[in-house]
Amino acid sequence: MNSLPEIEAAIMQLSEGEIWDLSNWLQEYLNDAWDKQIEADVKLGRLDQLIQRAKADIEANRVKPLNEILNKS
Repeated sequence: MNSLPEIEAAIMQLSEGEIWDLSNWLQEYLNDAWDKQIEADVKLGRLDQLIQRAKADIEANRVKPLNEILNKS
């Protein structure tokens, strides 16, 4: 089973519970991949500029508490 259509067809044969298990597994897999990408980006310095800008914004008091932003709607 190597192609997306084959994988899709196999998923269609799963029970609802198995689909939920697959969904949970896939989410964990993607979360791990995202974490590894962020770690690699940090090591390579790709986030340095964003980190410095965030620190400058905090020092200049140009930030708001998250709950203030979320409760604004």
